Amino acid sequence: MPQEAPTIHALLIGIDYYEPNKLYRSLKGCVRDINLVQDFLKKSLQIPEEHIRKLTSPNVTENTRTLPKPALPSTDENHLLPTYENIVHAFQEITETAQSQDIIYIHYSGHGGRATTLYPELKGEGQSDEGIVPMDIGQQNGRYLRDVELATLLKRMTEKGLLVTIVLDSCHSGGATRGDCAIRGSGEKDYKSRPTESLVASREELINNWQLLTAGTHRTCWVPESKEYVLLAACRPTEFAYEYAVNGKERHGALTYWMIDTLSTIPETLTYKTLYERVRAKIQSKFATQSPMLLGEGDRAVFGGKTILTLHTVAVTTVDMNRKQVQLNAGLANGLSSGTRFAIYPLNTSDFTDKQKQLAIVEVTDDIKASNAYARILDPGEGGIVVKPIEQGSPAVILSPPVDLIRRVRLFDQKQLGEAEHELPTQTLVDQQKTALEAVRKALVGNAWIKEVQGAEEGRYQVAVGRNGEYEICIGSSLQNLNPPLQINDVLAPKEVVKRLAHLAKYQAIQELNNPASELTNSLEFVLLDQKKQPFSNQSQITLKHGTLVYIRVENVSPQSLNIAVMDLKPTWAISQIPLQGISSAFFELVPQQSIEIPLTLTVPEGYGYRQFRKMFKLCATRGPADFQHLELPSIEELKNHREEPRRTLFVSAFGNLLKALGGNPQVAPPLTRTGVHEPDPRAAWVTKTIQVTIEQ
Repeated sequence: MPQEAPTIHALLIGIDYYEPNKLYRSLKGCVRDINLVQDFLKKSLQIPEEHIRKLTSPNVTENTRTLPKPALPSTDENHLLPTYENIVHAFQEITETAQSQDIIYIHYSGHGGRATTLYPELKGEGQSDEGIVPMDIGQQNGRYLRDVELATLLKRMTEKGLLVTIVLDSCHSGGATRGDCAIRGSGEKDYKSRPTESLVASREELINNWQLLTAGTHRTCWVPESKEYVLLAACRPTEFAYEYAVNGKERHGALTYWMIDTLSTIPETLTYKTLYERVRAKIQSKFATQSPMLLGEGDRAVFGGKTILTLHTVAVTTVDMNRKQVQLNAGLANGLSSGTRFAIYPLNTSDFTDKQKQLAIVEVTDDIKASNAYARILDPGEGGIVVKPIEQGSPAVILSPPVDLIRRVRLFDQKQLGEAEHELPTQTLVDQQKTALEAVRKALVGNAWIKEVQGAEEGRYQVAVGRNGEYEICIGSSLQNLNPPLQINDVLAPKEVVKRLAHLAKYQAIQELNNPASELTNSLEFVLLDQKKQPFSNQSQITLKHGTLVYIRVENVSPQSLNIAVMDLKPTWAISQIPLQGISSAFFELVPQQSIEIPLTLTVPEGYGYRQFRKMFKLCATRGPADFQHLELPSIEELKNHREEPRRTLFVSAFGNLLKALGGNPQVAPPLTRTGVHEPDPRAAWVTKTIQVTIEQ
């Protein structure tokens, strides 16, 4: 039986005309945005008129000073003015009308504003509230729809089981008209005394909800980040949201125009991640300083409730067919170097195993920045394919790791009979060595991360047969915690050995990721604090007992915002990203002079026989967006059943799963004729720092 299409309710708010005020000039493209969205909803999604609530304020001209008269909220009227009262009522009405599992789509085009907070007990005296600027803000008692109120309105929707998407084509930091484009925001904070009462809820409820939603979280937009709804915002908090005359014709918000253009030109079902990648590429090709944001479940279908799992990929941001090159949104900060090859696929590809879908094969050049890189389109004669049209935002899947990350392994089959640790206890095991290691040699064929040593080359790893008939992986001595043991009489074990070797190579590539010549070296402080939040006197030699509470402090001492992530490298060969301020997102924006403290209880893992071990925390930072989230790796124990699928991320940003996406047996090997190791550009705006601590039982 075919699945019934979900019920969709839409709330569309567009404000061009603002009643006279000192901060917010009227705009030109917001109502046009809303009409564009409404037209798409009605024609493409067949949403009935009664399910679309539309509040618009068209511009007043000298010749036509006519506006719809302000109307009291009415269930019979879908076209009201976007006053504070009407906007609040529309939110409340749609929440009451919709049923659990219905889809709620909210689209706002207009000014974003910042005003002195009405909630100093939440934010501090003299701090700011942010939010939607209704058209009647110029009235004596004009009010903002503040972030604290918006959070409660959304919370009520999600508590009812509604699947909410909110699009904010606005900004809350300012500027002025520039050419034939304008910024949707004011450059000034509003210090005017405004009414303190809210039509959304009582002050007590608003405060309680805000505290609940923001407890320990990081807020990068007007509302707290949450897995409960999808938020697509036009720009980051410190950036501008532009509207401009597209193709020299009518003015639209950049976010709205390219969103509807994408949905209209790609008939297949898109995820929000796929939609975001193309929209971001289109916007940044026009406005390099506007970086849209996606928060929530990026793998949810647009205008749907189902989840579509796809491989996390790098995106193509620009295409130059004349120069036969593309730009990718991955760079040095993520371990990328020249010689890395990618396959580019069409937008909305979910199956990356079908080579027939490939549009081009590209190879990263020496032109690499901290968070982006140029790649040359390869001809068929040099490992490429016949090139098909490439779209901005197209996904690119890594085919080979950077040459300097490839690890060599020596297969040692010369153990003798004896009682020593490096000898074998029975003649049977001695005789089985060559056969067991030949099976590993065959399993290595085609793997891009691990190659067998050639001649007198030195190997990073050594694989041998252990005293209990298991495969043994060594770096000088046998590596610990490679559980469960892989027995040489298991026909599947050789492939698992190679899989573990590739995993170790990825782990150590992240461990060694470093840029000592970075210009950001002195921009961040990364220190370990004791229980009293005092720095340990010797940060290079710290030994602590199991169960000790410590804090990691990260402080931005530079005059610019930096995007950071803190990785936890575990003795189980797993890597996880530590949530900062309670949020697991691609990166955390640390503003100038901001300091955060991360509480951690250090423990010795159970079941491994440790009496002590050394643990590493790694700080990664860059000026531009760089997605470190998918540098995460499972433990060796989890590896056998681990599926290379994306997690539901709270922020889909520039760089995808570079190290994880490779898999165990890529089909295209990297070029091996290069010599030397790619040296990071010392001017690159990225840096890493580490903290190491010994934990005793």
